[in-house]
Amino acid sequence: MTDLRDGVRAATARLRDAGVASADVDAVELAAHVLGVEASEVRRLMVLGGRTLPGAYAVLVDERAARVPLQHLTGRAHFRRLTLSVGPGVFVPRPETEVLVDLALVEVDRVQSLDRPQPVRVVDLCSGSGAIALSVKDERPDTEVRGLELSPDAYAWAVANRDRLGLDVDLVQGDATRPCFEDWTNAVDVVTINPPYIPVGAVPLDPEVRDHDPELALYGGSEDGLGIPLAVAKVAAGLLRPGGLVLIEHADSQGESLPARLGRTGEWVEVSDHLDLGGRPRVTRASRAD
Repeated sequence: MTDLRDGVRAATARLRDAGVASADVDAVELAAHVLGVEASEVRRLMVLGGRTLPGAYAVLVDERAARVPLQHLTGRAHFRRLTLSVGPGVFVPRPETEVLVDLALVEVDRVQSLDRPQPVRVVDLCSGSGAIALSVKDERPDTEVRGLELSPDAYAWAVANRDRLGLDVDLVQGDATRPCFEDWTNAVDVVTINPPYIPVGAVPLDPEVRDHDPELALYGGSEDGLGIPLAVAKVAAGLLRPGGLVLIEHADSQGESLPARLGRTGEWVEVSDHLDLGGRPRVTRASRAD
């Protein structure tokens, strides 16, 4: 057994030496995990003193120092108001994706203000853990939300998250580059997409991404990384009603290329790009042409 305060401080130093940028946060999160409490409680106990850590903590710190993702060690990822179950086989949701949900909710609110008889329809393509689809349903319960995910492993994580959270989202396993939800053709208000977009041949620098995120969720199928995003955008065009909105996450290096490519298809108008919370280009927004 190790003193809590000393153990977390030593873990922070160890993780910092291993190149973990969020060393302090991760050391506390791992302590919260082994103690079965929230991170805020760990920080409180560090001030009060007198609490110890079990030996399992040092094992987890060693694994995190080896750059196993924190979320794989704790089995959970925080995204907006939700705590999602994650692990091997599913892309870990990132905070930068939250701006895509913000933009989606703005459009949901705008459409709802039109006082139509039918609910707003949202489709999430390349759903992964379900983070986007479940967040939209959680924060706007009156919407009808569907999600599609290709990977059997990721789909299983998404279903498990939906069922545990008790959110009424229709999740389907399938290929987002092919027509889907055909009963909603030309009838969807918002399509959200967080596709694989890393250029083929590019290798992510972070070991957590390179060695642990599934390749299916990373690589965009072309040298510029836009092959799959553009194919999924075409599917979105078939789902959306005229004037409906698509939101596509992309790499910060694609903030000009993706909007330009979408604009040349003739399927989209009012194409613009939006920054994430870190000030980097992150989400392309476009309306379905009439």
